[in-house]
Amino acid sequence: MGPSHKTGVITAIVGFLVIFAGKPIAWGDGFPAPDRGCISRECHAGIEPIRAHESEMATKIYDRGNLMGDPNGCVVCHGGNPEESKDKEIAHSGAPKGGVLEIYVPFPGSMWINDKTCGQCHPKKVYSMHRSVMQTEVGKIQGGLWGWGASTGYDHIYGNYDIADTDGSKPIYGTKAYSKYIQKLMKKFPNIFPKKLKKLPQADLSTIEEKPEQAILTYLRSDCQRCHVGVRGRKKRGDMRGMGCAACHILYSNEGFYEGDDAAIPKDKPGHLLVHSIQATREAKVTVNNKTFSGIRYETCVTCHNRGKRIGVSFQGLMEFPYGTPFSDTGSKQPKLHTKQYLYIEDDHHHSADNRKGNPEGGLLCQDCHTTNGMHGNGNISTTTLANVEIECSDCHGTPERFPWELPLGFGDEFGEKLKVDKPRGVVTAPLPVQKEFGTVYPAKDGYLLTTRGNPFGNVVREGEKVKLHSASGLNYEIPTLKSISGAESWQNPKYARTAMVKVKKHLGTMECYSCHSAWAPQCYGCHVKVDYSDGKKSTDWVKSGSTSFPDGRTADSNWDDTTPKQPGKATESRSYLRWEYPVLGVNGEGRVTPIIPGCQQITTVIGPDGKTLVNNKIWRTPPGLEGGGEEGQRGIDMTPAQPHTARRQARTCVTCHGSSKALGYGIYNGRFMKRSSENIYVDAATVKGELVTNRTQIQVAAIPDLPMDLDQVVTREGKQLQTVGHHWPESRPLNKEQRDNMERVGVCIGCHENFPEKTAALAKLSKMDKTEGEVPITDTTHQDLVKSLLRAHPFGTFNPHQREEKQSGQAPLRKQD
Repeated sequence: MGPSHKTGVITAIVGFLVIFAGKPIAWGDGFPAPDRGCISRECHAGIEPIRAHESEMATKIYDRGNLMGDPNGCVVCHGGNPEESKDKEIAHSGAPKGGVLEIYVPFPGSMWINDKTCGQCHPKKVYSMHRSVMQTEVGKIQGGLWGWGASTGYDHIYGNYDIADTDGSKPIYGTKAYSKYIQKLMKKFPNIFPKKLKKLPQADLSTIEEKPEQAILTYLRSDCQRCHVGVRGRKKRGDMRGMGCAACHILYSNEGFYEGDDAAIPKDKPGHLLVHSIQATREAKVTVNNKTFSGIRYETCVTCHNRGKRIGVSFQGLMEFPYGTPFSDTGSKQPKLHTKQYLYIEDDHHHSADNRKGNPEGGLLCQDCHTTNGMHGNGNISTTTLANVEIECSDCHGTPERFPWELPLGFGDEFGEKLKVDKPRGVVTAPLPVQKEFGTVYPAKDGYLLTTRGNPFGNVVREGEKVKLHSASGLNYEIPTLKSISGAESWQNPKYARTAMVKVKKHLGTMECYSCHSAWAPQCYGCHVKVDYSDGKKSTDWVKSGSTSFPDGRTADSNWDDTTPKQPGKATESRSYLRWEYPVLGVNGEGRVTPIIPGCQQITTVIGPDGKTLVNNKIWRTPPGLEGGGEEGQRGIDMTPAQPHTARRQARTCVTCHGSSKALGYGIYNGRFMKRSSENIYVDAATVKGELVTNRTQIQVAAIPDLPMDLDQVVTREGKQLQTVGHHWPESRPLNKEQRDNMERVGVCIGCHENFPEKTAALAKLSKMDKTEGEVPITDTTHQDLVKSLLRAHPFGTFNPHQREEKQSGQAPLRKQD
């Protein structure tokens, strides 16, 4: 269990003011004592400072180090013997006088030692990180179990380690409004905010034949849990990183080579940090190869965010594909990244920030939008990203009718609640105290904008009716607000934008912005998982590795060698097919329409220790009554609500939702394809009736017994749900019948009406009907009556909805030839 922030303040650390030889220490441009201890010529000469020498963080470290006999401060975080400068074994043993560490620590950021390293200054951060989703991965575990019978239902019971929230429900960080908001959510959804978690158990091989669903435990421990910050992860291209705090705050390149000036760190072997400097805020400058930057690089986040919803690689414009083409100039396939090969589709607008059109500097960093509470956690145990993330698009962009500060708290984050729209959230004049203490404080101007949950964005400010964002990269941006755009009529595509956001107000009240503005979404249909226990097969156990921690903070996997613990059984994965085009739509936990993508559509095969197939291509079902499954339960394959992180200004057009059976949840061409998935498919010599004429044939495509539909179909036209949509929040579901019918009815209209010019006879008739009847036609019957009325008034050959358009342009619109 992680240390408590209430008792984690280390009393052995004294104050920051240090008097050396009767005078305050005045640090120069370099280390205070460049020829002493760790950075002497015989050891780490040339190493980069962890922060710039003149920074507040560095001076505090040097002050503390001086008390311990190390003016350069290395022993404050690493421990060891500061008096030794020649013998590595002696230097890396023992402990400095007056320090907290009693041993040399190679990975100070490790979760298993950071209460004595990073926690010297950041005890609350250490407490919250131990309970954050980046450490517990509880949502991922519950999702895995869901697909193998949902043994825990909607409850979140297991994490990577035993942990409890010992300080109560009040968040460590945040305003009173934020604290009130979170505690209300916790009360409403206690299964999403548990008070404690139990360590994920192991599969019991003695009962695996009777309970083959236990194989999910092996699969989770070997393939899914390597990304939590309690371990160092795997030594693969794109996956190398630090541990604990260093997982985010120390940069590793995708290749994993050290490119700094410390002669003691080999430059020809992968598996090292890029440079020995912290990446964090705008002030934390990192210099490598004569290039200086600030802020946390995308690649650090993508080290983990390349699986599941794949938001990291999607943000960069990458979608995994199995081909590895085009070939390189040597004729080889592209190198694997995160053990995959990719196709470039299109990056998120916030990633490129239109850098091909007037902004060559680049786009936003992940941390520019995602807050400290969203990253480190708030001290409570939260189980999903939706529980942790406190931001909405409207927090910065507002709506066509309201600036961000005119919106109420909770807008876009309703979770079924009705908001009082006449209660504007306003702005505040001060950032959170934690930002004042450790972050960059930007001028407030007319006030800091608030997140939908009530915390100030410390980097987004109001200036009159403008919104300015200060990026950790050092760049500053003016954020376009919808109210300003609407007032100036400066829409990029006026017809669609005005219709979608101004005329049809229901869109912004019931939909996520990214339902329309996501250019694409990664869709990995069918997660085929095989867990094989035969012939003594074994695999890495990441949970056990993190649990096998040593006094110096290392875990069993830290050295990236053969000591990483193994478990019985080996899991392998594959899929049915990949898509990136417009995704299906559903409803997320907040109750808003959103893209839904394959979360984990697990189709499972288990091979027992004796080589016997225990289950083959099995789709497990939930307990009875869940997710519209009735007495037999619902298929545990899941389409999960997602924010794809592929936003573009040019939104998807009306017809891609209203005229798409896939978007509505009915599947491509109303679920016409892949209906024989539940049968074995043979391809060999046969009669015209399909009877095989050879006795020596093989099954070409094996049956998936409980899959009578395409994997992108979530509901039938009769309203029967076919798979789950989310498995955390009660509001998540497919579009209901009313939503589907309304959307499809509009889709029928779009074919004729989206191009009707204004002031035509047809629209005049509609307007008249609206005034006399109080409504436009909303049923097939009223629509048919209106069409008949129009045809009687304008017989064939006389009614031309494009007539006004022709007169204005002098040219008839293109039409299909007779």
